[in-house]
Amino acid sequence: MKGVLLVNLGSPDSPTAKDVKPYLDEFLMDPRVIDVPNWLRNIIVRGIILQTRPKKSAEAYQKIWWEEGSPLIVISERFSEKVGKQVEIPVALGMRYGSMTIKNALQELNDKGVDEVLLVPLYPQYAMSSFETVVVKTMEEQERYFPKMQLTTLPAFYKNEEYIKVLSESIAEGLKDFEYDHVLFSYHGIPERHIRKSDPTKFHCKIDGKCCTTNSVAHNTCYRHQCYDTTRRVTEYLGLDQDKFSVSFQSRLPNDPWLKPFTDFEFERLAKEGKKRLAVVTPAFVADCLETLEEIAMEGKHQFEEAGGESYKHIGCLNDSDDWVKVMAGWIEAWQNTEALPA
Repeated sequence: MKGVLLVNLGSPDSPTAKDVKPYLDEFLMDPRVIDVPNWLRNIIVRGIILQTRPKKSAEAYQKIWWEEGSPLIVISERFSEKVGKQVEIPVALGMRYGSMTIKNALQELNDKGVDEVLLVPLYPQYAMSSFETVVVKTMEEQERYFPKMQLTTLPAFYKNEEYIKVLSESIAEGLKDFEYDHVLFSYHGIPERHIRKSDPTKFHCKIDGKCCTTNSVAHNTCYRHQCYDTTRRVTEYLGLDQDKFSVSFQSRLPNDPWLKPFTDFEFERLAKEGKKRLAVVTPAFVADCLETLEEIAMEGKHQFEEAGGESYKHIGCLNDSDDWVKVMAGWIEAWQNTEALPA
């Protein structure tokens, strides 16, 4: 019997430092997130970051927390429920970090008699700290607890035509009543070394402005290329002129080269260059979360206006929109009936 496992990032159980701390510990101690030797990661995470970050993060979560709970969790649950109603096979939801574990989701499918699982990491682009860690963790849990299960992974879908269409039309809807003079495509940031580590050729990815547009097998696992390619496909669909949009990367840790340009720096640059009406989209996420709702929708607005911008709009993620649900259901049905995966 076939079934589907949807997996997203996760969330603390509450917006308190007490619950944020173990969540951050699990997240930041993941060797695919902070990829240094374990002894050094222990010092960085438990000796430094967790001494101050939980309180600050809890305050950020408190700004965006819904009455029903974490926005990311609530949205993902709504999406999973809607998808489940449109397909004929069981659909379960798990999170890479936090109490909604992948193991529990696999157990839910197992209890329903599922022995063939389509794993869907809910990340459009491939990165070792998001897509890859979900796949590795799921394989570990499956091999340890459900050895008779078979896993098939839905690939990163950043260039799938159906996804690009539904993403582009969602952005177009968000722009409809907003007279923007610039659209910023802000993606989650990662260290530059993650790009090089994910390069199977070990020589193509130089992050020099040329490698991302030079065809290579490395693009299959290159997060930077996939972000720029997502932007290219969406802007072509929308017919945006080159001078009307740009790409940036948000969130970073200090003392390490991360992908540039940085989103917070771009807010200031664009405002000072005379861009007065800015729209921001976040296509590295399919569901709104702390990074989109607090860092972009709230802090970003403040930063842009402080730098001289006049009007600012954050366009939300696909979330549980019916069109996005329909696309996912279609992918699942194709796999169920023919084993086909989206290209």
